[in-house]
Amino acid sequence: MEYTAASFVSRVAGELGPKADELIADVVRCLRHEVPELWNDPDLARKTSEGVTENVVGVLRGLQYGIEPSEIEPPAAEMERARRLARRGTPVSVMLRAYRLGQRIVLDRLLAEMPRLTKNAELISAASRWLLATSGYVDHTSEQGVTAYQEERDRRLQWRLSLVNEAGKRVGTTLDIARTTQELADLAIGHFADLVTVDLLDPVDHGGGSPAAGQLVLHRVAQASSAWGGQEPTIRLGERHTCPGGSPSARALATGQPSRHTAAPTDPADAFVSHPTRSMLVVPLSARGATLGVARFSRHSNPDLFDDEDLILAQEIAARAAVAIDNARRYTHAHATAVTLQRSLLPRRTAEQSAVDVACRYLPAGAQAGVGGDWYDVIPLSGARVALVVGDVVGHGIHAAATMGRLRSAVRTLADIDLPPEELLTHLDDVVIRLSSEVSADPDVEAPGDIGATCLYAVYDPVDGRCYLARAGHVLPAVVTGDATVDLLDLPPGPPLGLGGLPFEAAEVDLPEGSLLALYTNGLVEARDRDVEAGLTLLRHALAQPCASLEAACDTVLEALLPAGRADDDVALLLARTRALGDTQVAAWDVDADPAAVTRARSNAARQLTAWGLEELDFTTELVVSELVTNAIRYGQPPIRLRLIRDRSLLCEVSDASSTTPHLRRARVFDEGGRGLFLVAQLAERWGTRHARQGKTVWAELGEENPAEAEG
Repeated sequence: MEYTAASFVSRVAGELGPKADELIADVVRCLRHEVPELWNDPDLARKTSEGVTENVVGVLRGLQYGIEPSEIEPPAAEMERARRLARRGTPVSVMLRAYRLGQRIVLDRLLAEMPRLTKNAELISAASRWLLATSGYVDHTSEQGVTAYQEERDRRLQWRLSLVNEAGKRVGTTLDIARTTQELADLAIGHFADLVTVDLLDPVDHGGGSPAAGQLVLHRVAQASSAWGGQEPTIRLGERHTCPGGSPSARALATGQPSRHTAAPTDPADAFVSHPTRSMLVVPLSARGATLGVARFSRHSNPDLFDDEDLILAQEIAARAAVAIDNARRYTHAHATAVTLQRSLLPRRTAEQSAVDVACRYLPAGAQAGVGGDWYDVIPLSGARVALVVGDVVGHGIHAAATMGRLRSAVRTLADIDLPPEELLTHLDDVVIRLSSEVSADPDVEAPGDIGATCLYAVYDPVDGRCYLARAGHVLPAVVTGDATVDLLDLPPGPPLGLGGLPFEAAEVDLPEGSLLALYTNGLVEARDRDVEAGLTLLRHALAQPCASLEAACDTVLEALLPAGRADDDVALLLARTRALGDTQVAAWDVDADPAAVTRARSNAARQLTAWGLEELDFTTELVVSELVTNAIRYGQPPIRLRLIRDRSLLCEVSDASSTTPHLRRARVFDEGGRGLFLVAQLAERWGTRHARQGKTVWAELGEENPAEAEG
């Protein structure tokens, strides 16, 4: 029989068909030795073996039936294997090398089989040339494989870029550490992991700094699983655990390098109740040179093991999350510092006094706004009076809180010298202007601009039941009278503090005993979802509600105006219910401008002390009354008036029409005067002078057990 080159090759292929298993084994053996990358993964190794079988059988069968090698179609699964290699990150050169090695072995076997079937050297030579000239199967197959490989690589690259972009949008949407870590876990679960856990080093999740060297106490702050009711880690959310040395997590925290694992984990934090882990990535969370914690990405149901590209992707996402966590950590630390500073500057408890019953509340703003500069204060004054203060510094943060503390101290200092409300605000305005100038001139201080503030200052006198109020750009206070009528006091407008050059005016209001005075900052009535008028309406309605106590009234107001418990701005609320000192607690006498009136003044005071049962203060009081009345007669101007007030202590006051302020001085040996006020200062617990629009009042506070008298 005469053979052509093509028909002879067909016969040779037919002869090799029964020996295909041997040929397949030779190809597999060669590939295992020459291309070990195809055998690292058991699943990929199985598919490579299947591919070798399908290719060898397909080539032999095609040649047997006279099909040219370039026209033999590769198996349909070959393109899927190429895409799998692309997904695993295997270089395309590995796939092409496997094709060439397989082609060489098959050609060698075909050429080796020809001499056994014929001795015709010319036929063998022609068949060999034909076979080599038409051996385009590998070229055709590799071309399709490379196309599928590149398409999958492009798709993977696009997916990876889109996932990194999505991480930038979804991770770090707030400045909350727990929420940020949970966003990282949820993002990874939806795309390339079956279970994700995030652990932070213990000081970090509280907003603190980096941990001390060697300290590996972790806090599980986030976890997520793709299988409902499936794999559960042994470490629960919120639990703390120790990271053992030598574990993948410990190495990641110590070196800052990620790792990929396919074996069973050695860290208890990586162990699970069910569904053993097939593949795991351990990635440290590092930002700005500090290691904050570690994230673990695990697969237990996904058949694909993590590859190096998955590790790089996890690093990119974890790096973005670490920056967001570090930002949240820094913000949490700064916010906690500002809140601590502000709360330390606010009064822990209101001072004891008899003029009003008070209840106070302070609520910091939400996390986005940060702590502000709202404050309140209750300051006892001479004459059984009390000053009620509410203020608001513009801005938020530590600077606002620090400015608030300085203004509160300034108000207390100015109140201590008994300035009228309008004069106090004038001096406070000067203080704000000076602070603003200091901040502007200091290059080391970062400030958003000029310092501004509002303030409401009220002085209530329980003797005559009158309240004197002045405001500097502040919201109007509310008053609730005995019939539950709620009114906003119509006070003269005043400019905010810090403008300078504009006057402040005070208003005088009668407040019967039992009246409720409500002072607050604008954060209580202003909100994004309502205007000020709506807030004032809610405030009136809340204040009109009957409450068992002032504390309950504060809660009612806050629940009505801030139902969510969190305001857009800081809120300070001060409720004061007025008291009155009746005739049984106050005694007053007009004093003639005659030295002989001093004796009558002492006698009147002694009789009143007897009526009050305070005979033990007789001696001290007579001395103080004698010195104060004598000074008023000698250096003051009529009319002169003596007043005793029985409050928590005995208050002695002498008023006259002169504005001259007495000063304490040390008398020399031969001086006839100068010892009166020194004596008063030794006998009284406190003493001072307050000025009115006309005249002044010199006062002294005497305790029921005076220290000077006890020593005598």
